[in-house]
Amino acid sequence: MKIKEIYNFLDSLSPFDLQEKWDNSGLLIGNFEDEIKQVYISIDLDEQIVDEMEENSLVITHHPLIFKALKTINYDSYSSKLVKKLIQKNIALISMHTNIDKTHLNKYVASKILDLDVINSEEFICYANVNDSFENFANKISKNLGLKYLKYVKCNEEIKKVALVTGAGMSLISEVKADCFLTGDIKYHDAMEAKARGISLIDIRHYESEKHFSPLLEELISEYLKKNQLKAIITASKNPFKFCTQGEPVE
Repeated sequence: MKIKEIYNFLDSLSPFDLQEKWDNSGLLIGNFEDEIKQVYISIDLDEQIVDEMEENSLVITHHPLIFKALKTINYDSYSSKLVKKLIQKNIALISMHTNIDKTHLNKYVASKILDLDVINSEEFICYANVNDSFENFANKISKNLGLKYLKYVKCNEEIKKVALVTGAGMSLISEVKADCFLTGDIKYHDAMEAKARGISLIDIRHYESEKHFSPLLEELISEYLKKNQLKAIITASKNPFKFCTQGEPVE
């Protein structure tokens, strides 16, 4: 099967033209005419994952391996080291980042993972009705995402409406029209800004909120691949961070 066939199918699901200007989704490594024997899906890549992949394959990631122009390829950096390995094994790479955030991922995490009553989606921001206390809602989010501890800003006792952006969405705080905002990578000054606006925050973390890209995409493309005698293999990209509470051993 040729890469261009899968690329065109992915484009019909979530058009690459929808990506943000700063993004780099699309075919990053490979040739549209290349024939591939296997398809892998992962939120990110690391050396172990690439080492375990078959040659002449395609891997579809959420985060682009290459964001900015590579001025040197000396194999010391994260991206250039993996680019070398992918080329050596003739593994093509397609990334689906902000385009699938807009069309599928935010709504999928809100409805399927967090069990929220989604009402609408505006570009990146997905909205849902809650009508619950902040405490009950925060505990639900923590449980459904498997968070070891909760990082939050509480501005309201009750939550009627929540907004969600997977990954890092605090740059969109000025557009949020809700009592509470769920997103990841929340920084100190982000919290101060949210308090000034009276918007509660719950940090759903970057990896924990976006790792669901893999099962989502597998669900979307499995039937198409089956018709072409292929199947998608989900690779277990690991969170580079580890977390522990006070008194627990540091592994």
